[in-house]
Amino acid sequence: MRNKLLFGRSIDTGSWVHAVDPRAKLTGMMLYLITIVAVGSWPALAVAAVFSVAYMLSTKIPLKYYLKAAKPLWVLMVFIFIVQCFTVESGEALWSIGSWTLYSGGVSSGLIAASRMGLLVSFTAILTFTTTPGVLNQGLSGVLKPLKRLGLSSERLTLMMSIALRFIPTILEETHKILKAQASRGADLKELPWKEKGRMLVSLLVPVTVSAFRRAEELVLSMESRGYTLGAPRSEYHLLVWRSRDTWFVLSYVVLAATVVVYRLI
Repeated sequence: MRNKLLFGRSIDTGSWVHAVDPRAKLTGMMLYLITIVAVGSWPALAVAAVFSVAYMLSTKIPLKYYLKAAKPLWVLMVFIFIVQCFTVESGEALWSIGSWTLYSGGVSSGLIAASRMGLLVSFTAILTFTTTPGVLNQGLSGVLKPLKRLGLSSERLTLMMSIALRFIPTILEETHKILKAQASRGADLKELPWKEKGRMLVSLLVPVTVSAFRRAEELVLSMESRGYTLGAPRSEYHLLVWRSRDTWFVLSYVVLAATVVVYRLI
């Protein structure tokens, strides 16, 4: 199960992207999110795609890993494409069924929207592929420090993120064990019809939920027994140092965002 799970998994290849400050990576990803939302034409999408693939290749991680990261959301991408085809009525009429007509503008808008979703999911995987959870949490804490002026605790948000990243593979592994136990008793998920699969998956919710709450309680007791307190002064294992390459890394995202905005205004 751990070998198949890609979300939250770091892959160390020794590339220059791995050495970039996590605060720069998080800032770049936020700019990338804004940029992808602003993409509304094929030229802008092409620029974003070239930028994304170039950075993916620079990590020295095979592209198939990025495709696998986006694979779980293919149903959502298809749904977005269908919705655009049904709602956008611009361009040339391509196909008519009764009172509904498929327009070229709807197909184009659907393909762009689905492509944006695919790029967003696959590209943001760089963040977890090139950064270990501990360093990523430290960078997130540094980015969220300005929120203290608004009365929000950056340490609380960082702790929530670190626990979520840590427990996702654990819960999936627990689910895999339960599925194996049920298969040993004759309830093999692969051989059941779709209706039975749905009922079986619903029956998994109770043991998985109970296991998650049990592990959460054990974690709370363990942290309390060790005297963990939010806001207490503590040293850092990794010292984050902002370098010139981090500045250039963020500036590349600024250039991408500016280019996409120009295409948007044209």
